Amino acid sequence: MSEDVWLVVGLGNPGPAYAGHRHNIGYLVTDELASRMGSPFRSHRSGRADVVEGRVGPPGASAPRVVLARPRCYMNEVGGPVKALATFYKVAPERIVAIHDELDIAFGTLRVKLGGGDNGHNGLRSMRSSLGTGDFHRVRAGIGRPPGRQDVADFVLSNYSTVERKELPFQVMDAADAVESLMTDGLERTQQRFNS
Repeated sequence: MSEDVWLVVGLGNPGPAYAGHRHNIGYLVTDELASRMGSPFRSHRSGRADVVEGRVGPPGASAPRVVLARPRCYMNEVGGPVKALATFYKVAPERIVAIHDELDIAFGTLRVKLGGGDNGHNGLRSMRSSLGTGDFHRVRAGIGRPPGRQDVADFVLSNYSTVERKELPFQVMDAADAVESLMTDGLERTQQRFNS
């Protein structure tokens, strides 16, 4: 396995119909990271994901190599493309970062961790199944619980509120910062900075 490459996966659903949904925060964060790297996404030869290859952080030999990935399938099927990319780039599970929405965290906040369950998240469940382990990093972007009796599935597959849309760019930038910090400063320092 390669010890200097990270695979950063933005979880979401493909296509313009899903672009503004809470479930697609992972796509937004990988878009921000790709913009910082100055590279557009391109189709990977597997045909099931778009990728950007490059380095993060300050220029120099010490900047970590990273593959940003956006699977081109629905959330409950992302495990297959992630496994294929991990195999192709020789990335061990502990060098994979999944960026995803999290119901049990308030909107606008983040949590970073290594391992854990899927907490009902179809994308994480699919990744765990395909990789054979849940021991990958997660950058969890809070979306909060639905108000009242709104169905959870309807909530995650709905657009952000007007108020949330004003704050969303800040959450996206913070999540991108957390991904970069995880790769350059390690898990403990990243948690100290972002898990507040």
